Amino acid sequence: MKRYLFILMIFQSFISKSQTVNDGPYVFYDKEKVLIKRVVKDEVLVSEFPANKKSTISVKVTFARTSPDWDFSVTLKPALNNEPSNFVQPEKLFFISDVEGEFEGFRMLLIKNRVVDEKYNWTFGKGHLVLCGDFFDRGSLVPETLWLIYKLEQDAKKNGGYVHTILGNHDIMNLSGDFRYAVPKYASTAKAFGVDQLALYDTSTELGRWLRTKNTIEKIGDNLCAHAGVASEITQLKLPLETINGRCRPYYDKSKMMNGVNDPKSNVFFEAQTSLFWFRGYFGNPPSAISDVDKTLSAYNVKRIVVGHTITSKNINFYYDGKVLGLDVDQHGGQHQGVMNDGDKWYRVNDKGEKLQLN
Repeated sequence: MKRYLFILMIFQSFISKSQTVNDGPYVFYDKEKVLIKRVVKDEVLVSEFPANKKSTISVKVTFARTSPDWDFSVTLKPALNNEPSNFVQPEKLFFISDVEGEFEGFRMLLIKNRVVDEKYNWTFGKGHLVLCGDFFDRGSLVPETLWLIYKLEQDAKKNGGYVHTILGNHDIMNLSGDFRYAVPKYASTAKAFGVDQLALYDTSTELGRWLRTKNTIEKIGDNLCAHAGVASEITQLKLPLETINGRCRPYYDKSKMMNGVNDPKSNVFFEAQTSLFWFRGYFGNPPSAISDVDKTLSAYNVKRIVVGHTITSKNINFYYDGKVLGLDVDQHGGQHQGVMNDGDKWYRVNDKGEKLQLN
């Protein structure tokens, strides 16, 4: 394949020496071209390919400033389709939430718990990796984290497994232009590319299109999985999960506009008190009533609700007599933990491979 490489120098005003000088890659679509852009050592590198060769394009993800051992390549998917909302119970489940661009901790969690090996080969067999939202903000390796998930989705399927990528509030915030918690380098990258920061994940990009295929809630066997939880107002609607996800998806990049005017039927899914990715009722003061939890379990015929979003001193742990599993820990602060479910056993695990049975 003919490949063209353009190197553009970046002015110091774009990216200062005090900031991380490596970012990306980002894949953009421009008419009949695929452009892979990245920042490497204060330079913008652009590789150009014909769009009709998309499925043969290999995107290299590199970590020049940290460790070349982390590097990997990923092939672009020939097509992107919206995710299903319901799945049968798999043999094993590994749950993680709120990675927030902390690639190193995420990588070690996967390796030490035998989901992948050190070369990112899928070693989890028919198991399912469930990622309960918040891949953006706070951390400095967001696109690299997203590309690894993108790669593992393909590898898992080839081995009979699956990767569930469920969106959280910080993901929706970045898709809709709320960058309050993003590290400054992403604004610098956008400026160097000559685009608005929102364009890094808009519908002209591969990762932007891919993220828009994801759900806000999924049923995986006996588990109802969302980033934040299910408010009673949503349970009372008695809507199938496919309908809920279908109502949310058109507004992922417009959530700042949700005020009850654009689409009253979807407003409940974006209000902070009731949203599947903002709700904090399970850990509030006072917390949601156990009767509300029971109604949700009954409505969707599950045994438990699995959520991230809210850090508590007891996490990772079960609440409501085992009916709610809280995943969120301070990944950005170095607490890299997840939950492994193997049959009827549940374990809290960390990035050192240590585990503690929860039930």
